[in-house]
Amino acid sequence: MNITESSDEEILAIAHPMWRDLVEHSNRGNYGDFVKQFSDSLRFGLNEVEVGRQFASSELTRNLSDDFDCLGIIRRGEHVTVLYRQRSTKREGEWLGRLVLGYESGEVKIFGASIF
Repeated sequence: MNITESSDEEILAIAHPMWRDLVEHSNRGNYGDFVKQFSDSLRFGLNEVEVGRQFASSELTRNLSDDFDCLGIIRRGEHVTVLYRQRSTKREGEWLGRLVLGYESGEVKIFGASIF
């Protein structure tokens, strides 16, 4: 199964709740729940200490707004990248959110997530 064959509507029906969960768990600094939908390769590649430090020290990642907009979807290979306009509850401006999704063992998993 290849997620790139899904319609935009099907992808967004999966992506939006996953993004919302990432925002919620990032704000709470809950690393365990933050990575629970990550692919094995992403989860094993993360340095838990470094991610924990970022949770503790980043004003942005602890104050993400639930006000976000989807900017578009990019399909490549076996993954899709959903781009979001993300806002903060404490800082002025907008950030670019990136959520990379694909299938692992028959389930949609997160293969990348970041805010720029």
